[in-house]
Amino acid sequence: MLRYLTGGESHGKAIVAILEGMPANLKLSTSDIDRELQRRQAGYGRGERMAIEKDKVDILSGVRLGMTLGSPITLMVENKDYDNWKKVMPVEADKSISQEPVTELRPGHADLAGCIKYNQQDIRNILERASARNTVGIVAVGAVVKRLLAELKMSVFSHVVQVGGVKAEKKKSLTEDQYEKIKVTAEASDLRCADQAVEIQMKKAIDIAKKDGDSIGGIFEVIVLGAPVGLGSHVHPDRRLSGKLAQAVMSIQSVKGVEIGLGFEVSSVPGSKAHDEIFFEGSDFVRHTNNAGGLEGGMTNGEPIIIRAAVKPIATIAKPLNSVDLVSKKAVKAHVERADVCHVPSAGVIAEAAVAIEIANAFLEKFGGDSIKEIANRYNV
Repeated sequence: MLRYLTGGESHGKAIVAILEGMPANLKLSTSDIDRELQRRQAGYGRGERMAIEKDKVDILSGVRLGMTLGSPITLMVENKDYDNWKKVMPVEADKSISQEPVTELRPGHADLAGCIKYNQQDIRNILERASARNTVGIVAVGAVVKRLLAELKMSVFSHVVQVGGVKAEKKKSLTEDQYEKIKVTAEASDLRCADQAVEIQMKKAIDIAKKDGDSIGGIFEVIVLGAPVGLGSHVHPDRRLSGKLAQAVMSIQSVKGVEIGLGFEVSSVPGSKAHDEIFFEGSDFVRHTNNAGGLEGGMTNGEPIIIRAAVKPIATIAKPLNSVDLVSKKAVKAHVERADVCHVPSAGVIAEAAVAIEIANAFLEKFGGDSIKEIANRYNV
């Protein structure tokens, strides 16, 4: 079984991740991980920090001669911006450095709840770890896991389907070839949108938000192709793959809603329109629709897995909201840090990683194995 931990602060020295449970003899290089890190950094509407950070991974353990060893894989991504924050983020106490605490609470962030929970008088002690910068660790782990899925003929990708009030047409029940076309088109877009005409309108919405000193959210979709029937289980709530996937995506910063397949739309259609009829053609059970989004009873049913998530606008905005000072309790404007205007494309890339980890975990639970060859033999790739 896979498990991982990440550590680090937004403006600390580095983001570190340890991944345990990867099978041995999987081909892996730093370029596999760097490619995913670069995808996370890209996207129309990203902030100034993306011009500073050029994320590259340093693999500290678990890989030798381009192959995984079966032992824990340790990944580190240096924060280039740390050079500009050394006096703010020192590990040791230094009386010669004057520390100005951040006390202007930011609505929509972890600031207030975190400071109360951990008894802090400086919001920086919360915001540094709560920052989405720390998703670098998840994306790095996800990049390793994606290599495993690729070896098993599975793929995970995302695309943006809405920014603000601008929506791409919702496409249902596509073939795998059609999904592959969406993947290629989205990958060539700096907004990760597969509809080029709609993308133009999305960019205009982002530009308006930036001009107004505001931020803007949206919706991304994650698709998993090639997952076999029977990953997950119906027998206990905590073994339902649908629940695990929803939790993994919901835990990403700024995500406020997750749906699978038709999602919330099932509440407004009759059962005859909500469920996917089953047929037997040739030697296989088939469906001509995929309203279930590839999951029934908490298990994969062989159809593409379709997950959508709603991302709220970034809470740090150039024109700060009204708030309160943590210490003085006086009315103030919220603290402002560098932030994106729109981060929906990168949120989709982060979700790819989170989804890949859960899919791989469910796969290893079902098929097991300590090396790629053993797993491939059991799965009969």
